[in-house]
Amino acid sequence: MYDTFLPPKDTPYPFIFIADSQQIDDPNKTAVFGNVYQTIHVWHNNPKQRGTVSEMLLDIKQVCYSLKHTANFAWDVRNVDQRILPDNTTKTPLLHGLLEVEFKFS
Repeated sequence: MYDTFLPPKDTPYPFIFIADSQQIDDPNKTAVFGNVYQTIHVWHNNPKQRGTVSEMLLDIKQVCYSLKHTANFAWDVRNVDQRILPDNTTKTPLLHGLLEVEFKFS
């Protein structure tokens, strides 16, 4: 799993990349709460491995849904958008799984 930066060129497939996130706070005088939008990518170098990519996306979603509490916040998944796309940005055709997860925190 890679966070913030894409992995080096020689990284074996499949891999997970935790990409951009956005936080939107809800106005409140006494507490911080709001929504976090997290983008997560999965890449595989075998386009015939859609099932593997689907399983990896399901595993990630299960981790997201299991997140209930951290030290200072309660978390709840509100929406998940999942896509699997062909990716022709390299010499080798890739399969690109994409999750966009909306968390509510309070």
